[in-house]
Amino acid sequence: VSQVPVAEGKSVQQTVELLARRLEALGADKQGTFGVDCETYHTAGTIGTQGQTGKLMYVMHNSEYPLSCFALFENGPCLVADANFDTLMVKLKGFFQNAKANKIESRGTRYQYCDFLVKLGTVTMGPSARGISVEVEYCPCVIANDCWNLLMEFMQSFMGSHTPGIPSVFGAKHDSVYSPGDTMVQYMELFNKIRKQQQVPVAGIR
Repeated sequence: VSQVPVAEGKSVQQTVELLARRLEALGADKQGTFGVDCETYHTAGTIGTQGQTGKLMYVMHNSEYPLSCFALFENGPCLVADANFDTLMVKLKGFFQNAKANKIESRGTRYQYCDFLVKLGTVTMGPSARGISVEVEYCPCVIANDCWNLLMEFMQSFMGSHTPGIPSVFGAKHDSVYSPGDTMVQYMELFNKIRKQQQVPVAGIR
């Protein structure tokens, strides 16, 4: 999962269309749509011991796994629960509070090209588009490091110089099996990066 910068002189939407045209030119077929969303919760003041900053928890959903809900801590574990987890979070509001204005999501089109699945998404916070996400999966392989060079080569064919480096989540796994949670960790990192990028100019205006 990686972020693609907006092309010079173009909007987010125009850059997404440009990437979509490149994929279609390669021979990729549209396979419906996808969505990943993320809500931020912070630990309520009552639990945090004095002098400690409250931890953030990210509750995420992915349309590829409609029956699952993912709860992640930064630098921490990724919990995979069933979809009722959202209801549980409402009951836990004494411990975790929803940072309402912080919902961020990526929605867009899924493409299939031979054994590759590509999801091209527009990242939005509230009503405005904040960035572009690209998720690429090589479906036959479950050990990420075994197919990284192949993934790189394929990504270069439509992302050019914006092909990402190896994701940090791979470093921790080495030869172990890649899981849906690993994808969600990458989305969490991407969303946090986009959030931070948005905060800088706002501070300047104030």
